[in-house]
Amino acid sequence: MSKIEEKLQALGLTLPQPPAKGGLYTPAKRFGEKLLYVSGCGPSLDGTPIVGKLGEEVTQEQGYDYARDSMLNVLAVVKAAVGDLDLVKCPVKVTCFVASTPDFYAQPQVANGGTQLLIDLWGQEEGAPSRSAIGMSVLPGNMPVETEALFELK
Repeated sequence: MSKIEEKLQALGLTLPQPPAKGGLYTPAKRFGEKLLYVSGCGPSLDGTPIVGKLGEEVTQEQGYDYARDSMLNVLAVVKAAVGDLDLVKCPVKVTCFVASTPDFYAQPQVANGGTQLLIDLWGQEEGAPSRSAIGMSVLPGNMPVETEALFELK
């Protein structure tokens, strides 16, 4: 087990199987010698749809947890692409899309669920990526949160 997966275990979390593709794309794409882009992942850890909008059916606290779970799926894709999470030097950029009502303004606080996980795993200096948290009117399958990321490899 990798050091990163040991840290996940210490947090009471486990890496899920990578999510099934939802279209015609690759889940992860290497470019350059040390960069890996991961396509958007939703929050379902077992394939069961999670639906709703922040500001309606989904609370800010649930959204935080869904952003964390989306990041777990992103990390599962990374592991499938490179074989070992210890081969990741650091997360570089994260974009968190939050399906929300027009009067919901806490997208950054929701996105913190995913970025806090990265900080917990790689530390404040290496683990804190640049980030965008974007409010959307709808996401695929009516999911509340979707996260994509760019990682630097060792």
